[in-house]
Amino acid sequence: MKRFYSYLERIFEKITFAFTAVLSNSITFVLFLAMVIFFFVNRNYLEDPINEIIRDLIHAISFLTLFILQKAFNHFTGSLHVKLNEMLISSEKADKSVINVESKTEPEIIELQKEYNKSAI
Repeated sequence: MKRFYSYLERIFEKITFAFTAVLSNSITFVLFLAMVIFFFVNRNYLEDPINEIIRDLIHAISFLTLFILQKAFNHFTGSLHVKLNEMLISSEKADKSVINVESKTEPEIIELQKEYNKSAI
């Protein structure tokens, strides 16, 4: 059962990584922006009540904001990782095994957290 769970976790991490890469891609944003524009151009606004038009605008803006936030988050976390890695490399006392820890799997990170919690006590 534990092997199956670990297998599912690895698959989920790969899927998450792929979706994150797709959502933070500028080409994806442009494609979905074009889709939203196409949706709004091909509507008959004379037949719709104003609240439905406003609802659709809010949904479109929220939908496109997802891509912008994902791109900003990836940029921020990437720069944060570079800064932390630089600090670890420059420190003589630092444990070099935590450099590029973001590329490890979740169980490996949890194991590192347990080790550091034990050493902190």
